[in-house]
Amino acid sequence: MPRFAANLSSLFTELTFPERFAAAAKHGFSAVEFLFPYDYPKEELAELLKRHELQPVMFNLPSGRWEAGERGLACDPRRIPEFREGLEKAIDYAGALDCKKLNCLPGIMPSESCPLTLHETLVANLRHAASRLAQLNIKLLIEPINVYDNPNFFLHRSSHALAIIDEVDHPNLGLLYDVYHMQITEGNLASTIAENIARIGHVQVADVPGRNEPGTGEINFNYLFLDAIGYDGWIGCQYNPLLSTEEGLEWIAPYQLQSSAA
Repeated sequence: MPRFAANLSSLFTELTFPERFAAAAKHGFSAVEFLFPYDYPKEELAELLKRHELQPVMFNLPSGRWEAGERGLACDPRRIPEFREGLEKAIDYAGALDCKKLNCLPGIMPSESCPLTLHETLVANLRHAASRLAQLNIKLLIEPINVYDNPNFFLHRSSHALAIIDEVDHPNLGLLYDVYHMQITEGNLASTIAENIARIGHVQVADVPGRNEPGTGEINFNYLFLDAIGYDGWIGCQYNPLLSTEEGLEWIAPYQLQSSAA
């Protein structure tokens, strides 16, 4: 059966971020993910995870000025030192929280940039990060996201991401496959997951259009969640509830929300 992790950056936003840990546990989640933990002391977050018996499955590397529209640093040759400094900060948090996966967002293409230079920078940064994290038994992920919501994002197709994974050629690098972004960009979700199952390290879900709960849009999640597809990892619930989070969780009942971590 599918195993779902609550994304605390998008769910339970009626509450403060620290309060969302208790809410996730109350509603049956045993695992959580979030965009960024860095606004809070790692000791506080570690205590919340322990208190509510929650497993942190994934969060992002520092990705620049998020509120200003930045979506990652890894492809920008001008910001290599900042990327590597952010990697070390993420490692510090991952160690404190016992989180075994970190996600890298490549970033928005700078104006008048050379695509080849961006590509080479991304590959070099990923090789460095994958090697560094392998020493700590932490998996590195890379995520393509759609350019309709994020214009000029460098990486927006799964085929491009997989080609980069092949070029980096490090066993510690995998794909974060976000169903919402990939349905908008390319469709063919189930086949893509099944054909690349060995390289997919994490899956996130939201429906299209709207990025709301599964079942509110065009994606056939009843088919997508079939065990026959072959994915048995955590599925991050990164969606924007139409009403309250609690009301929106009705979609998950048929999939028998798991209450124990893997």
